[in-house]
This record gives sequence, structure tokens and C-alpha cells, in this order.
Amino acid sequence: MGPLAQPTPTAGSTAIDRPAAPDTDRAPSASLEMTGITVAFGGVIALSEVSLVVEPGQVHGLIGPNGAGKTTLFNVACGIVRPTAGEMTWRGQPLRRLKPHQLAGLGIARTLQGVGLFPGMTVLENVMVGAHRHARAGFGSALLALPRSDRDERELRARALAALSDLGAEQHAGRYPGGLPYPVQKRVALARALVSAPDLLLLDEPASGLAEDEMHELGELIRTLSGRMSVLLVEHHMDLVMRVCDRITVLDSGRQIAAGTPAEVQADPAVTEAYLGDEVTAEEDAAGTTRTDGGRHHG
Repeated sequence: MGPLAQPTPTAGSTAIDRPAAPDTDRAPSASLEMTGITVAFGGVIALSEVSLVVEPGQVHGLIGPNGAGKTTLFNVACGIVRPTAGEMTWRGQPLRRLKPHQLAGLGIARTLQGVGLFPGMTVLENVMVGAHRHARAGFGSALLALPRSDRDERELRARALAALSDLGAEQHAGRYPGGLPYPVQKRVALARALVSAPDLLLLDEPASGLAEDEMHELGELIRTLSGRMSVLLVEHHMDLVMRVCDRITVLDSGRQIAAGTPAEVQADPAVTEAYLGDEVTAEEDAAGTTRTDGGRHHG
């Protein structure tokens, strides 16, 4: 069983053994629109008039070679980087001066290239942090240890356990992240994002560090998630991207060079040249031919 697989129920087990995942019957209804996004760092143009739309219930892939601007655009969506020009809207409302701490309140969750877990907190506590937007008791109630605060903590704990259970990681709830294999840490980080029941999930290279079977399970999970949220996926594993995405936007040197369905993107000569140059070169070398235009590394 791969580390993303769910545990097989034992004989005689019932639904009571696993808390139900919250808010799984919601149909996605919000879209993220990024229009004319330009980012300049000093005199360097990192992005130039890039536009994309992540439709409700859609998995939208963002790909391109190293230095294409994928991470910069992802960071714009997260509020980490402020665009020099352009507009971003969510649920039809403009997002101006967006900051990362506002994402949860907007119904947006994200994962990072690394796991970003708190080493001094248990796995369960890490995931409970992601569920905080569902808390109803305020800071004063927690400080005074009022009954409402206790109920809140129980509910958040149940949500966190459900999220871990959905990813087959509940057995690690009491452990600290530093003692877990990297793929398991990735699952915990994903559980922390999913526990908030977001309308939009931003995934930054979720397949990094995963074996092939784990990557396949991740792809199945992402397709399942699209039934209740939209997903913006930044990933360099092309087989995963082509398998799970409804639409793909391709960047090269900060510019958008292609957009469309996986089949349309695969057939675009500009994508072959910019993103798959190394693979084309390898095929030609195997055939005994010589290529003079210089393929580029992708990642």
C-alpha cells in the first residue's frame, strides 16, 4: 500500500471508527481569475501580462521550464508577491493588496514546495492549525477556558483526525513531523490544507519526493478533490499534469506561450520547443540524429 492510500477497514469495523470528512457534499462554485499579471523585480520582468482562469471544479495546471515564472505567479495567487500590474478576482470580487494570512478567510488553502510543518507540534496539532477558520470561540473564551472553547477544540480535533484519516495518516497523529518520512510529511501538509474545506486549493509541486505509485495515488486524489473545490496545480511531473488537469497554462521566460486542454498543449510546437526540448533531444540522439537548436531543461 502506498503512503497516500487509505487504510483497509478491519473486519467488524464501522463508520464510527473514522470521523467523517466535513463539507464533502459542496459543489464548487467560485472561480479565480488572473488578468494581465505583470511582476517586475527592479529592472527584471519576472512575469509579463499573464492571464488564466481557474473555473469552478476545475484542475488547472501551471507548467514551464525552470525560470518560467511559475512560482512567481503562484506566489501572486497566495498574496506573497504583489503584482506590478494586472488584476486578480475571486468569487467575482477584486483581490487588492492580498496577504497570505487572509487566504483561509477567503476559502483558499495552499501547500508549499516544502512541507512547512511546525516541528514543535504534533501531526494532529499541525492539522488543527489548518482547521482554525472553523473555530467559533474567540481568544477570550480560550484564555478563560470557557465550555465553548472546549467544544471548539473537540470539533477542530475531529476535523483534523478526519482529514488525516482521509489520507491514511491518522496513525501518525501523535508523532512529531521531524520523525516521519518525507512522503508522510507531504500527506500531513496536504491534510492541513484540506481540513479547512477550501473552495480553492493551491498546490505547489505536491508530487516532489514521491515514488511513482505514490504519485499515481496523488493524481487520483486530486481528481476526487475537483468534485468539491477548484485546484491550481504547479507541477513539473508532466505525466501527472497531463493525467489530472482539465486545462493547462504554459509559461516560458515570464510569458504565457500556450493554454488549453492537455491534448492541445501537448500538440503545441511552442511547448515542445520551450518545455520538452530535452526530451525531444534525447529521442533524436537515440535515433542517431544531431540537433543544433539546443533543448532546454524543464522543471
